Amino acid sequence: MIALADCNNFYASCERVFNPALKDKPVVVLSNNDGCIIARSNEAKALGIRMGEPVFKARKIIEENNVNVFSTNFALYGDMSKRVMSLLDILSPEIEIYSIDEAFMDFSGIKNCFNLGLQMRDTVAKHTGIPISIGIAKTKTLAKVANHLAKRYSKKGVYVLNRKKHTTDILKSIPVSKVWGIGSKYTKMLNSYGVESAYDFVVLDEDWVLNKMTIVGLKIQHELKGKPCISIDTNPSSKKNICTSRSFGTSVTQFRPLKESISAHAARCAEKLRLEKGCARYVSVILKTNPFSVSDDYYYGYKSTNFDVPTNDTFDIINAAETLLKSIYKEGLVYKKSGVIVGDIIPQSRVQLNIFDIDQKRDRRKNLNSAVDFINQAMGRSTIHIGSQGINRKWQLKQERLSPCYTTKWDDLLKIGY
Repeated sequence: MIALADCNNFYASCERVFNPALKDKPVVVLSNNDGCIIARSNEAKALGIRMGEPVFKARKIIEENNVNVFSTNFALYGDMSKRVMSLLDILSPEIEIYSIDEAFMDFSGIKNCFNLGLQMRDTVAKHTGIPISIGIAKTKTLAKVANHLAKRYSKKGVYVLNRKKHTTDILKSIPVSKVWGIGSKYTKMLNSYGVESAYDFVVLDEDWVLNKMTIVGLKIQHELKGKPCISIDTNPSSKKNICTSRSFGTSVTQFRPLKESISAHAARCAEKLRLEKGCARYVSVILKTNPFSVSDDYYYGYKSTNFDVPTNDTFDIINAAETLLKSIYKEGLVYKKSGVIVGDIIPQSRVQLNIFDIDQKRDRRKNLNSAVDFINQAMGRSTIHIGSQGINRKWQLKQERLSPCYTTKWDDLLKIGY
């Protein structure tokens, strides 16, 4: 059996953990630059607030119902996710962390899957305050279905889907569009052939599915039939590239704030590389204006360069990125977004030095990078940073409703008894 643990309304739940007054109150979390609604508590959903809706369109509902609104707090959510996943890892024989708020677990050989699911749910709630739902079934795809049922119909938050007739009845009630792995393109195609429910898809001829949807579609069909085709991946493959990009909080026209943003993105890419013990062979820089502007032409600037020696050194990546920025920057444009990509990543243990590489400070910078990473992990991101990343950073994301980083910054620790 395979289990899927999914944190309920994860971002909203994280905000509630450190602010109990939010319990049973409507809560929404906004996207970058406080633009769209990307997370809702059940109370907010009940008010008719839609996922992905621009916040200005929901302003009337928000104000009339005293909805609590928060900017996205990536530091808090990321740390809370690590705590949840570490607890699940302790209780599960094998775990695949699928996303920031989801994890698949192998329950093979477990005699009472339901009781283990209850234990996991209670343990996570006790130690983190985050509510989770657990769906258990024979395959990953059916575990997704079971998790959906756990959220909606199980008072205990755990649902086991293992009886054939019951599974058939459930699949008849689920739209094919809700099946894990079937996107909008395949949904439209299937609907045109009269396939409306997950069960309609299950009873299709396998050769037809293979012809129309390739081996991927056939695997999904087999999974819905209870035949495992997608195994638990406990060792996900290394990333091919890493991208750090953000939209600006305000429109940017000058070179200096663009340089600061590119330096900050490059430094973050380098930090992520070191965290994964990887080195990149190339770096790319992206600049964009607003594609929806009616007064300005759209501009998309992109350029790459290769390193002589694959690197994860902050200085190497920043210097290369700033050089690329100079080559694609155009005066007189109003920029909306910038980004840095590092790619063709290899393990740092496989890096071969170039005989023409004469950088004698590389070893010293390696020690410096390690020291900076240690301090920033202990004291909070960007506690120490390169001067070219700027100080005031007026270009940064708009986060007017940002909650404290309760678990990652000393100054934001919850104070009790004052």
